[in-house]
Amino acid sequence: MTKQHLLLTEDGRGVKFFNGLVWVPKIGGNRELLLDDAHKSKYSIHPVSTKMYQDLKLHYWWPVMKLDVARYVERCVTCLQVKAEHQRHYGSLQSLESLECKWEHITMDFVTKLPKTLRDHDTIWMIVDRLAKNAHFLAMRETLPMDKLAKLYIDEVISRHGVPLSIVSDRDSWFTLHFWDGLQKELGTRVKLSTTYHPQTDGQSERTIQTLEDMLRSCVIDFGGSWDSHLPLVEFTYNNSYHSSIGMTPFEVLYGRKCRTPVCWLEAREKQFAGPEIVQETTDKVKYIRERLKAAQDRQKSYADKKRWPIEFQVGDRVMLKVSYWKGIIRFGKCGKLSPRFLGSFTVLKRVGLQAYQLELPTEMSGIHNTFYVCYLRKCLAEEESVIPLSEIRVDEGNRCVEEPDAILERKTKKLRHKEVTLVKVQWKHHRSANVTWEAEEDMERRYPHLFS
Repeated sequence: MTKQHLLLTEDGRGVKFFNGLVWVPKIGGNRELLLDDAHKSKYSIHPVSTKMYQDLKLHYWWPVMKLDVARYVERCVTCLQVKAEHQRHYGSLQSLESLECKWEHITMDFVTKLPKTLRDHDTIWMIVDRLAKNAHFLAMRETLPMDKLAKLYIDEVISRHGVPLSIVSDRDSWFTLHFWDGLQKELGTRVKLSTTYHPQTDGQSERTIQTLEDMLRSCVIDFGGSWDSHLPLVEFTYNNSYHSSIGMTPFEVLYGRKCRTPVCWLEAREKQFAGPEIVQETTDKVKYIRERLKAAQDRQKSYADKKRWPIEFQVGDRVMLKVSYWKGIIRFGKCGKLSPRFLGSFTVLKRVGLQAYQLELPTEMSGIHNTFYVCYLRKCLAEEESVIPLSEIRVDEGNRCVEEPDAILERKTKKLRHKEVTLVKVQWKHHRSANVTWEAEEDMERRYPHLFS
């Protein structure tokens, strides 16, 4: 039963009630003021739409109030920047094209920051055939010049397997150089680089890296010595291990026979097949492998799409970009957790493929690739600009927004048990309110000498 009546206040102004709740009129901006106070005040601190509506409906009412509350929250810039997403990730899984021949389509990546060996090696260049799963692990230096890297590629890959048709890789600085791109164009190889900070594109390499690192750790623990001395046998073991996706070992796919090992040693003169039978056997195995890989891709896609949510953006839409903040000095191994999760807004220029979009980035962010996978984008419905000035933002190649110090505020000396440590109070950029931390003066002076000049 509904009943509406008029109640006069002490100052003579009328206040309408609906079922005992204050009826808020649309005129005069009363609803906007009430929503601002219920969402942005220090007693509310940006609640979600459900919680905000439950608090308001106890005392106030107006038509379609729940819808107005939801629209207000989704247009809040602060909420767009800091609120985590709890729904399924955007975008469905897109499998790479099917394969026909061995060593025509490969993937490659680098394993860096390894302990330096006596041979001055600190990096592994990993190259994997997408069809046969056969891999090469090449020890090298991280500072190896590009011309020597190209020579190593020709000596180890092209001389053994011929020129591949395509190379799938991430956006490592080696693969984005004009020299590397020009070399592959001259060879007739198509370079397929992943979108910004999306390692799922090159999942073949990422999974192989996990296996490689586990095998190297085991070798160093059990046998000792430098990791590069174990690398040839690690490559042999990997290529002679059973792969569930192809139903056999990469060695057997590549050469048409099983490899002899001390566990299963065959006589040198013993042959499994000979003559023209090897051609038909190889053809049948490649067909079998393609079917196994297609089944594995379809099975993985069905699993992944259950946790994905398809979404599309149109050209001209404004979106927020998801980034990972970190300070120049990571205190206690932690990153800047209280920094915004999203930056923006940015305009969508065009759609690249099925799941990526090209954004119009400002000149301050020209150092990164402007194409992003859809899971790193969020629809921006706010009318006001971002609270973080884009002119102060520096984003690295890993899609991480680097926080920089602004000034040194104070100094103090902390006495420990056996020594004294000088600390400085640092003011960091990119924050509306104060964000200061105490850092070691020695580290800050080494990383940011301009602050002490």
